[in-house]
Amino acid sequence: MKLAVTAKGVELHSPIDPRFGRATYFFVVDTETEETHATDNTMNLNAAHGAGIQAGKKIIELGAETVITGQVGPKAFATLQAGGIDIFTGATGTVAEAIEQFKSGNLTLTESATHTP
Repeated sequence: MKLAVTAKGVELHSPIDPRFGRATYFFVVDTETEETHATDNTMNLNAAHGAGIQAGKKIIELGAETVITGQVGPKAFATLQAGGIDIFTGATGTVAEAIEQFKSGNLTLTESATHTP
């Protein structure tokens, strides 16, 4: 399974970015192969509008099946949901800690937006 974690840096020990659409990076982890890579999202960081939609499209392009983040807005939620992506919110700490939170069932599968702009 491919997980995409919103991050402020490009390492497993980087802090989680609590924002989805305006996250600095998406840290992608393949849980089967342990392969990881970070994708820059700075083009959406300062976008006037549409950041959530564009970020959602990027996640779909990356082939992620699941997103782990702090919160997700309504447009990003709709884009991810349309792409069949599971969204888990409430992640805190580092990327590695968020992955552990996910694996241990301590994150919430989100059924609606958790943040309104």
